[in-house]
Amino acid sequence: MTALHLEADHLRAIAQALTACYPSEGCGLLLGRRTFAVEDTKETGRTVSGIVPVANAWEPSLLGYTDVEGREQSHSQRDRYWIDPADLLAVQRQAREQGLEIIGIYHSHPDHGAVPSECDRALAWPVYSYVIVSVVQGEVTDLKSWRLDEQNQFQPEPVKMIGSSTNKAPFLS
Repeated sequence: MTALHLEADHLRAIAQALTACYPSEGCGLLLGRRTFAVEDTKETGRTVSGIVPVANAWEPSLLGYTDVEGREQSHSQRDRYWIDPADLLAVQRQAREQGLEIIGIYHSHPDHGAVPSECDRALAWPVYSYVIVSVVQGEVTDLKSWRLDEQNQFQPEPVKMIGSSTNKAPFLS
């Protein structure tokens, strides 16, 4: 299993961006590089070089949800996020200019655990790491990274601290 490598400054910046959005979900993009084994093309890890907070562009008209009986379900930025495709493309262009790529997406779960929802899974792309941050009463309490497997199910991805300030964040489990 690959690991996601982050510096403490990245964790602090993610935490600040997401607590500022509370009680709504906040989101952003992880820029960096993937590493591969020399002997084959198997990915061995991802290293974050920067984070880019983006606006949560969720609005109820984006996706129509119904329950099992066909009743429409209302959602808001309190329990959904959406990254505007124009923002995604703009950040992707900037990343390429710096020799980087988008390696992941981060978002918060206000007053809920750092576990992917069914909506998270349904909208996820297998190429990205998905960092989910639990923000409870405006404070970060947990951070976990997830990757989709071949069966389109989320699996935990280890998060490793790197850099000169490798003190483990209290919310990193």
